[in-house]
Amino acid sequence: MKNRMALRVLGCALSCILGCLFFAGCSINTLVANALTGEGSSSVFTGDSDPELVGDALPFAIKMYEALLSTSPTHQGLILTTGSMFVMYANAFVQGPAELLPRSHYEERQMAMERAKKLYLRGLDILYNGLEQKYRGFGVAFQQGTLPVMLAKMKKADVPALYWAAAGGLSAYSLNPFDMEMGVRVPEFLALVNRAYELDPDFNNGALDDFYLLFHASIPDTMGGDKSKIEPHYRLALEKAGGHSAGPHVSYAQSVSIPAQDYDTFKVCLEKALAIDPDADPSNRLVNILAQRKARYLLDSAYLYFIDLNNDWDD
Repeated sequence: MKNRMALRVLGCALSCILGCLFFAGCSINTLVANALTGEGSSSVFTGDSDPELVGDALPFAIKMYEALLSTSPTHQGLILTTGSMFVMYANAFVQGPAELLPRSHYEERQMAMERAKKLYLRGLDILYNGLEQKYRGFGVAFQQGTLPVMLAKMKKADVPALYWAAAGGLSAYSLNPFDMEMGVRVPEFLALVNRAYELDPDFNNGALDDFYLLFHASIPDTMGGDKSKIEPHYRLALEKAGGHSAGPHVSYAQSVSIPAQDYDTFKVCLEKALAIDPDADPSNRLVNILAQRKARYLLDSAYLYFIDLNNDWDD
Protein backbone atom coordinates (compact mmCIF):
# COMPACT_ATOMS: atom_id res chain seq x y z
CA MET A 1 0.00 0.00 0.00
CA LYS A 2 2.76 2.42 0.91
CA ASN A 3 4.52 1.65 -2.35
CA ARG A 4 1.34 2.30 -4.32
CA MET A 5 0.80 5.59 -2.50
CA ALA A 6 4.41 6.62 -3.18
CA LEU A 7 4.00 5.79 -6.85
CA ARG A 8 0.82 7.85 -7.02
CA VAL A 9 2.50 10.81 -5.38
CA LEU A 10 5.46 10.46 -7.73
CA GLY A 11 3.11 10.20 -10.69
CA CYS A 12 1.25 13.35 -9.66
CA ALA A 13 4.52 15.21 -9.17
CA LEU A 14 5.79 14.16 -12.59
CA SER A 15 2.50 15.15 -14.19
CA CYS A 16 2.73 18.60 -12.63
CA ILE A 17 6.33 19.02 -13.72
CA LEU A 18 5.64 17.87 -17.28
CA GLY A 19 2.55 20.06 -17.40
CA CYS A 20 4.64 23.07 -16.46
CA LEU A 21 7.27 22.21 -19.03
CA PHE A 22 4.99 21.48 -21.96
CA PHE A 23 1.93 23.66 -21.46
CA ALA A 24 3.12 26.76 -19.62
CA GLY A 25 3.77 30.05 -21.33
CA CYS A 26 6.51 30.79 -23.81
CA SER A 27 8.83 32.28 -21.22
CA ILE A 28 9.05 29.11 -19.11
CA ASN A 29 9.50 27.00 -22.25
CA THR A 30 12.38 29.17 -23.34
CA LEU A 31 13.90 29.04 -19.88
CA VAL A 32 13.76 25.25 -19.79
CA ALA A 33 14.97 25.01 -23.39
CA ASN A 34 18.00 27.15 -22.60
CA ALA A 35 18.82 25.03 -19.56
CA LEU A 36 18.53 21.75 -21.47
CA THR A 37 20.58 22.89 -24.44
CA GLY A 38 23.26 24.89 -22.68
CA GLU A 39 26.98 24.22 -22.62
CA GLY A 40 27.80 20.85 -21.09
CA SER A 41 24.24 19.47 -21.33
CA SER A 42 25.16 16.80 -23.92
CA SER A 43 27.90 15.35 -21.72
CA VAL A 44 25.16 14.09 -19.39
CA PHE A 45 24.71 11.40 -22.04
CA THR A 46 28.07 11.20 -23.81
CA GLY A 47 29.98 11.19 -20.54
CA ASP A 48 28.03 8.32 -18.99
CA SER A 49 29.67 4.94 -18.37
CA ASP A 50 26.48 2.87 -18.69
CA PRO A 51 25.32 2.46 -22.32
CA GLU A 52 22.15 0.61 -21.29
CA LEU A 53 21.11 3.41 -18.95
CA VAL A 54 21.60 6.00 -21.67
CA GLY A 55 19.92 3.83 -24.32
CA ASP A 56 16.86 3.39 -22.11
CA ALA A 57 16.70 7.09 -21.21
CA LEU A 58 17.18 8.61 -24.65
CA PRO A 59 13.74 7.84 -26.15
CA PHE A 60 12.01 9.75 -23.34
CA ALA A 61 14.55 12.55 -23.58
CA ILE A 62 14.04 12.83 -27.33
CA LYS A 63 10.27 13.02 -26.97
CA MET A 64 10.63 15.62 -24.22
CA TYR A 65 12.83 17.74 -26.48
CA GLU A 66 10.32 17.29 -29.32
CA ALA A 67 7.51 18.46 -27.05
CA LEU A 68 9.49 21.53 -26.02
CA LEU A 69 10.39 22.19 -29.63
CA SER A 70 6.72 22.10 -30.63
CA THR A 71 6.10 25.03 -28.26
CA SER A 72 9.33 26.87 -29.16
CA PRO A 73 9.81 25.95 -32.84
CA THR A 74 12.40 28.66 -33.51
CA HIS A 75 14.69 27.85 -30.57
CA GLN A 76 17.95 26.98 -32.32
CA GLY A 77 19.38 25.16 -29.30
CA LEU A 78 16.36 22.86 -29.14
CA ILE A 79 16.47 22.28 -32.89
CA LEU A 80 20.13 21.25 -32.78
CA THR A 81 19.76 19.09 -29.69
CA THR A 82 16.61 17.32 -30.87
CA GLY A 83 17.91 16.69 -34.38
CA SER A 84 21.32 15.49 -33.24
CA MET A 85 19.79 13.22 -30.60
CA PHE A 86 17.74 11.46 -33.28
CA VAL A 87 20.93 10.85 -35.25
CA MET A 88 22.92 9.75 -32.19
CA TYR A 89 20.20 7.39 -30.98
CA ALA A 90 19.76 5.84 -34.40
CA ASN A 91 23.50 5.21 -34.70
CA ALA A 92 24.41 4.10 -31.18
CA PHE A 93 21.29 2.30 -30.04
CA VAL A 94 19.48 1.09 -33.17
CA GLN A 95 21.94 0.54 -36.02
CA GLY A 96 24.89 -0.25 -33.72
CA PRO A 97 23.25 -3.14 -31.83
CA ALA A 98 21.72 -4.46 -35.07
CA GLU A 99 25.18 -4.76 -36.61
CA LEU A 100 26.22 -7.01 -33.72
CA LEU A 101 23.36 -9.46 -34.21
CA PRO A 102 24.19 -12.97 -35.48
CA ARG A 103 23.66 -13.45 -39.20
CA SER A 104 20.78 -15.82 -38.45
CA HIS A 105 18.80 -12.83 -37.12
CA TYR A 106 18.42 -11.40 -40.61
CA GLU A 107 14.82 -10.17 -40.31
CA GLU A 108 15.41 -8.55 -36.91
CA ARG A 109 18.51 -6.87 -38.28
CA GLN A 110 16.69 -5.53 -41.34
CA MET A 111 13.81 -4.18 -39.29
CA ALA A 112 16.27 -2.36 -37.04
CA MET A 113 18.10 -0.90 -40.03
CA GLU A 114 14.85 0.38 -41.52
CA ARG A 115 13.97 1.95 -38.19
CA ALA A 116 17.42 3.53 -37.94
CA LYS A 117 17.02 5.06 -41.39
CA LYS A 118 13.70 6.63 -40.44
CA LEU A 119 15.24 8.08 -37.28
CA TYR A 120 18.19 9.47 -39.25
CA LEU A 121 15.79 11.18 -41.64
CA ARG A 122 13.72 12.63 -38.79
CA GLY A 123 16.86 14.15 -37.32
CA LEU A 124 17.90 15.44 -40.73
CA ASP A 125 14.54 17.13 -41.29
CA ILE A 126 14.70 18.88 -37.90
CA LEU A 127 18.24 20.12 -38.49
CA TYR A 128 17.44 21.30 -42.02
CA ASN A 129 14.42 23.16 -40.67
CA GLY A 130 16.71 24.98 -38.24
CA LEU A 131 19.15 25.92 -40.98
CA GLU A 132 16.25 27.05 -43.17
CA GLN A 133 15.07 29.36 -40.39
CA LYS A 134 18.51 30.97 -40.18
CA TYR A 135 19.20 31.01 -43.92
CA ARG A 136 16.04 31.28 -45.98
CA GLY A 137 16.22 29.10 -49.07
CA PHE A 138 18.69 26.63 -47.58
CA GLY A 139 16.30 23.70 -47.91
CA VAL A 140 16.15 23.96 -51.71
CA ALA A 141 19.60 25.43 -52.30
CA PHE A 142 21.16 22.19 -53.55
CA GLN A 143 18.38 21.58 -56.07
CA GLN A 144 18.58 25.17 -57.27
CA GLY A 145 22.36 25.22 -57.50
CA THR A 146 22.76 27.95 -54.86
CA LEU A 147 24.20 25.82 -52.05
CA PRO A 148 27.76 27.24 -52.31
CA VAL A 149 26.41 30.78 -51.92
CA MET A 150 24.27 29.70 -48.97
CA LEU A 151 27.12 27.89 -47.23
CA ALA A 152 29.41 30.88 -47.67
CA LYS A 153 27.10 32.87 -45.37
CA MET A 154 27.45 30.42 -42.51
CA LYS A 155 29.52 30.94 -39.38
CA LYS A 156 31.42 28.76 -36.93
CA ALA A 157 28.31 28.54 -34.76
CA ASP A 158 26.61 26.60 -37.58
CA VAL A 159 29.21 23.81 -37.63
CA PRO A 160 27.37 21.44 -35.24
CA ALA A 161 24.18 21.66 -37.33
CA LEU A 162 26.12 21.10 -40.55
CA TYR A 163 27.94 18.12 -39.07
CA TRP A 164 24.87 16.38 -37.64
CA ALA A 165 22.77 17.03 -40.73
CA ALA A 166 25.45 15.51 -42.96
CA ALA A 167 25.85 12.59 -40.55
CA GLY A 168 22.12 11.93 -40.58
CA GLY A 169 21.80 12.15 -44.34
CA LEU A 170 24.83 10.01 -45.21
CA SER A 171 24.03 7.46 -42.52
CA ALA A 172 20.52 7.07 -43.95
CA TYR A 173 21.97 6.61 -47.42
CA SER A 174 24.54 4.07 -46.22
CA LEU A 175 21.75 1.77 -45.02
CA ASN A 176 20.37 1.55 -48.54
CA PRO A 177 22.85 2.50 -51.29
CA PHE A 178 20.12 1.75 -53.85
CA ASP A 179 18.02 4.65 -52.59
CA MET A 180 18.51 6.96 -55.54
CA GLU A 181 16.69 9.84 -53.88
CA MET A 182 19.30 9.89 -51.11
CA GLY A 183 22.14 8.92 -53.43
CA VAL A 184 21.85 12.08 -55.50
CA ARG A 185 22.18 14.10 -52.28
CA VAL A 186 25.59 12.69 -51.33
CA PRO A 187 27.41 15.70 -52.89
CA GLU A 188 25.06 17.97 -50.93
CA PHE A 189 25.98 16.37 -47.62
CA LEU A 190 29.67 16.39 -48.51
CA ALA A 191 29.42 20.12 -49.19
CA LEU A 192 28.05 20.62 -45.66
CA VAL A 193 31.00 18.79 -44.14
CA ASN A 194 33.49 20.66 -46.33
CA ARG A 195 32.09 23.98 -45.13
CA ALA A 196 32.10 22.79 -41.51
CA TYR A 197 35.76 21.82 -41.90
CA GLU A 198 36.62 25.23 -43.31
CA LEU A 199 34.97 26.94 -40.35
CA ASP A 200 36.18 24.66 -37.55
CA PRO A 201 38.58 21.84 -38.56
CA ASP A 202 39.08 20.85 -34.92
CA PHE A 203 35.36 20.47 -34.19
CA ASN A 204 34.67 17.96 -31.43
CA ASN A 205 38.29 16.80 -31.24
CA GLY A 206 38.60 15.43 -34.76
CA ALA A 207 35.02 14.32 -35.40
CA LEU A 208 35.12 15.79 -38.90
CA ASP A 209 38.34 13.94 -39.74
CA ASP A 210 36.78 10.67 -38.57
CA PHE A 211 33.79 11.54 -40.76
CA TYR A 212 36.07 12.09 -43.76
CA LEU A 213 37.87 8.80 -43.07
CA LEU A 214 34.60 6.86 -43.31
CA PHE A 215 33.32 8.90 -46.24
CA HIS A 216 36.36 8.54 -48.47
CA ALA A 217 36.75 4.86 -47.62
CA SER A 218 33.11 4.05 -48.36
CA ILE A 219 31.99 6.35 -51.19
CA PRO A 220 33.19 5.77 -54.77
CA ASP A 221 35.23 8.39 -56.59
CA THR A 222 32.29 9.15 -58.88
CA MET A 223 30.31 10.38 -55.85
CA GLY A 224 33.10 12.39 -54.20
CA GLY A 225 35.17 9.73 -52.46
CA ASP A 226 38.96 10.03 -52.58
CA LYS A 227 41.08 7.14 -51.26
CA SER A 228 44.18 9.34 -51.05
CA LYS A 229 42.54 11.33 -48.24
CA ILE A 230 41.91 8.37 -45.92
CA GLU A 231 45.32 8.12 -44.26
CA PRO A 232 45.76 11.88 -43.61
CA HIS A 233 42.34 12.17 -41.99
CA TYR A 234 42.94 9.01 -39.94
CA ARG A 235 46.12 10.51 -38.50
CA LEU A 236 44.46 13.89 -37.91
CA ALA A 237 41.48 12.29 -36.14
CA LEU A 238 43.84 10.52 -33.75
CA GLU A 239 45.97 13.62 -33.22
CA LYS A 240 43.07 15.97 -32.54
CA ALA A 241 41.58 13.54 -30.03
CA GLY A 242 44.88 13.45 -28.18
CA GLY A 243 45.07 9.68 -28.49
CA HIS A 244 41.92 9.30 -26.36
CA SER A 245 39.45 8.22 -29.05
CA ALA A 246 38.79 4.60 -30.02
CA GLY A 247 36.50 5.59 -32.88
CA PRO A 248 39.06 6.33 -35.62
CA HIS A 249 40.78 2.99 -35.01
CA VAL A 250 37.48 1.14 -35.38
CA SER A 251 36.53 3.19 -38.43
CA TYR A 252 39.83 2.38 -40.13
CA ALA A 253 39.65 -1.32 -39.29
CA GLN A 254 36.13 -1.68 -40.60
CA SER A 255 36.12 0.61 -43.63
CA VAL A 256 39.71 0.19 -44.84
CA SER A 257 41.24 -3.02 -43.53
CA ILE A 258 38.28 -5.31 -44.23
CA PRO A 259 37.84 -4.27 -47.90
CA ALA A 260 41.62 -4.61 -48.35
CA GLN A 261 41.56 -8.00 -46.58
CA ASP A 262 44.41 -6.75 -44.40
CA TYR A 263 43.88 -8.71 -41.20
CA ASP A 264 47.15 -7.66 -39.59
CA THR A 265 46.29 -3.95 -39.73
CA PHE A 266 42.71 -4.75 -38.76
CA LYS A 267 43.90 -6.50 -35.60
CA VAL A 268 46.40 -3.78 -34.69
CA CYS A 269 43.79 -1.02 -35.06
CA LEU A 270 41.22 -2.81 -32.94
CA GLU A 271 43.72 -3.66 -30.23
CA LYS A 272 44.66 0.03 -30.11
CA ALA A 273 40.97 0.89 -29.77
CA LEU A 274 40.59 -1.54 -26.87
CA ALA A 275 43.66 -0.11 -25.15
CA ILE A 276 42.08 3.36 -24.89
CA ASP A 277 41.07 4.34 -21.35
CA PRO A 278 37.45 5.62 -21.57
CA ASP A 279 38.00 7.68 -18.43
CA ALA A 280 40.84 9.63 -20.05
CA ASP A 281 38.23 11.77 -21.82
CA PRO A 282 35.21 11.93 -19.49
CA SER A 283 33.09 13.97 -21.91
CA ASN A 284 33.27 11.15 -24.50
CA ARG A 285 33.31 8.17 -22.13
CA LEU A 286 30.15 6.62 -23.59
CA VAL A 287 31.36 7.07 -27.17
CA ASN A 288 34.56 5.19 -26.40
CA ILE A 289 32.78 2.41 -24.53
CA LEU A 290 30.47 1.83 -27.50
CA ALA A 291 33.38 1.93 -29.94
CA GLN A 292 35.25 -0.62 -27.84
CA ARG A 293 32.22 -2.92 -27.82
CA LYS A 294 32.25 -2.84 -31.58
CA ALA A 295 36.01 -3.40 -31.64
CA ARG A 296 35.65 -6.50 -29.47
CA TYR A 297 32.85 -7.82 -31.66
CA LEU A 298 34.86 -7.28 -34.84
CA LEU A 299 37.90 -9.04 -33.39
CA ASP A 300 35.84 -11.98 -32.18
CA SER A 301 34.01 -12.21 -35.52
CA ALA A 302 36.99 -11.61 -37.80
CA TYR A 303 36.47 -14.95 -39.52
CA LEU A 304 33.25 -13.53 -40.99
CA TYR A 305 35.13 -10.77 -42.78
CA PHE A 306 38.43 -12.30 -43.89
CA ILE A 307 38.54 -15.08 -46.45
CA ASP A 308 41.72 -16.70 -45.14
CA LEU A 309 40.42 -16.78 -41.58
CA ASN A 310 37.12 -18.14 -42.80
CA ASN A 311 38.89 -21.03 -44.50
CA ASP A 312 40.88 -21.74 -41.37
CA TRP A 313 37.67 -21.74 -39.34
CA ASP A 314 36.06 -24.26 -41.70
CA ASP A 315 39.06 -26.53 -41.32
